[in-house]
Amino acid sequence: MSQSIASLTRAAPLQALNTFGLPARAAWFAAIETPRQLAGLIAMSEWKHWPRFVLGGGSNLILTGDFDGLVLYVRIRGRKLIVEDDDAWFVRAGAGENWSDFVSWTLERGWPGLENLSSIPGTVGAAPIQNIGAYGLEVTERLQELEAVDLETGEAVVLDRAACRFGYRDSVFKREAAGRYLITAVTFRLPKRWRPVTGYADVARELEARGIAEPTARDVSAAVAAVRSRKLPDPARIANAGSFFKNPVLDAAAFARLMARHPDLPHYPQPDGRMKLAAGWLIERCGWKGRNLGPAGVYEHQALVLVNRGGARGEDVLRLAGAIRASVRMAFGVELEPEPVILGPQPGWVGG
Repeated sequence: MSQSIASLTRAAPLQALNTFGLPARAAWFAAIETPRQLAGLIAMSEWKHWPRFVLGGGSNLILTGDFDGLVLYVRIRGRKLIVEDDDAWFVRAGAGENWSDFVSWTLERGWPGLENLSSIPGTVGAAPIQNIGAYGLEVTERLQELEAVDLETGEAVVLDRAACRFGYRDSVFKREAAGRYLITAVTFRLPKRWRPVTGYADVARELEARGIAEPTARDVSAAVAAVRSRKLPDPARIANAGSFFKNPVLDAAAFARLMARHPDLPHYPQPDGRMKLAAGWLIERCGWKGRNLGPAGVYEHQALVLVNRGGARGEDVLRLAGAIRASVRMAFGVELEPEPVILGPQPGWVGG
């Protein structure tokens, strides 16, 4: 039986809790296994004055030094079908569930809809914060609602998709509500009238190579996993935080000017008329693919991924990221925006 208040640990090491393997300590640390434990912690008056940071799988995190505050490590588990109707299955998962394992679990039970998001590291609770997406699907398209605790008031709240204000790799949790909520559970709507999303060339080629003309959801999942394994390093073997930069999105005029100078530029039309570019292509054209800057480097098979070659610290990663951004800015006039959260003496987002 879990205790009613999460226990606090002083000077807790965080290196094993981030996939980039960066060293740092938290002044205070608490593992949260139930919402009740969190409520008990919030009730402690001294807690309210500490800087705080909510940690999930640590797969989208760059540590730049010790954090002089409280890290709340989300370990809330559980997953179940809560209801179904003629159109969909509604599946709820605890925020601390491993995302990739959860996707596999839904597919094993015949509930399609998340297969394009297979093999993405992290936790269920972190997925809406980043609005994770891959190969033609974003989590916003499947999210029904999420449960969270307001860290200021201790109030339990339920937010629907509209309240999350999702954008490209973005949500209200990265803007106005940054640091306000701890997500405890997420409910997904998985469609019964399912159609495969195979528009991305890499996935289509993989299915074709496997001789699959009419893929099932599990076929798409296997193809996505195979493509990802070729392009992205396993953090268990090579420490990294996945794709480090967002794909930049330009308005029509800026895209036309850039395309005139670089007619081979990969691009993807957006519903609002803007154009998304391939950040990895821009970085590779600047000569960074496979290069190192000190103990941090660019992955030799995918220029969008920065890696820890061994012994890297947060400042090494930021130095490399800054050099890459400067190169792309100079060569293409395009500003790259990093994806990961930067956590040091105070939490924050990587900015421009």
